[in-house]
Amino acid sequence: MIAPTVPELVSKAATHPFLGAHIALGDCEHGGVAVAHYHDGTLASAYEPIFDVGTHSFPQTLSASPESAERFGDELGMQALTLVGGGESYDPFAQIEDDRELVELDRLSRALHAFNFFGTQRPGLLFLRVHERLLKSVKYDHGLHFSSVLIDFGLNPSRIVIELPAAAVAHKTFLGYLTKSYQRYGFKVAGNLPNAGQIMSVSEMARLDFIKMDAASALRDSVVKHLVGYASRLRIPLIFSHVVDEAQFDALQQFDVRFVQGPVFDAHPANSR
Repeated sequence: MIAPTVPELVSKAATHPFLGAHIALGDCEHGGVAVAHYHDGTLASAYEPIFDVGTHSFPQTLSASPESAERFGDELGMQALTLVGGGESYDPFAQIEDDRELVELDRLSRALHAFNFFGTQRPGLLFLRVHERLLKSVKYDHGLHFSSVLIDFGLNPSRIVIELPAAAVAHKTFLGYLTKSYQRYGFKVAGNLPNAGQIMSVSEMARLDFIKMDAASALRDSVVKHLVGYASRLRIPLIFSHVVDEAQFDALQQFDVRFVQGPVFDAHPANSR
């Protein structure tokens, strides 16, 4: 089923009791996509690709053929980023102290990113981060509200990956509850490892769909090979995030790393697809 376009989603949002007060079609640099007005600011969407470099049978380098996006392999999906004002990515949740406003902003930003992702017919999965404070602010049925909104707008929850912060992954019981709750409502779930050793317990209380690990930390601690091997035994895809330069990218490839993302790719054409 083809998802509605961005204008169609924004038009439908106008009748929504909450989204209608905030979401609109953008103009100028945001022309043709949705933006969200919240208090005195304007929020917009950006997307960082997650590449499956394992789809190629030969080593990849960032310096070779920079005009060829195919050198990175396929895109597993996109990580949503929130832009504010002049276009800088930031964490809007860090500025909010009130829990009710925190929940409102989370629901608004998730809907915004989903509208712009599905409405422009992007392929693959949409990764959406969840703030630690939000997980504590919502007491039960995590994912119920967002799933109902998506279905109402004709969008598919199974193409969205809810990304849990490291603090949640560190608590096995809480991780198990969150994972099962989000999956019950149709979402996939990714967990950010607080440290390499945590991978040994992620399957005890929760069957995550994806595991994420900071690339710099894994390389610094010389645990990339260990992580790749254990994730393979668990049969859970492992994504190395925050790859910042070509040296990190090249180092990861020595260990048959398959999924990567990070700012190192921002300057390359693959980001604009």
